[in-house]
Amino acid sequence: MSYIAIPLPSLPGKHEIEISVVINGQKQDLHYRVELFRWDDCSTPSFNRVECLREMLTTYDQEWSLYYIGAPTDDFVPITFVKKEDLSQMRAVTQLA
Repeated sequence: MSYIAIPLPSLPGKHEIEISVVINGQKQDLHYRVELFRWDDCSTPSFNRVECLREMLTTYDQEWSLYYIGAPTDDFVPITFVKKEDLSQMRAVTQLA
């Protein structure tokens, strides 16, 4: 699968991103969500950030699937999600190629 990088403005909070693409005449609407997960939001304080992240992701909206984990900072880690229905469409298109 090929990738396109799109810079997003540095605004606080959740970013909902809708992208319409046409590839070889096939139109696809893709929905992404980028959210900053703050280490301070862990319900159980821990030095193990993997466990903290796992805990936060298990209760995340089930309509969204984990797509990408960005580079963490001392304060947060950016996480990108894709709508589950869009993910299955993306997989179907890549299997046709």
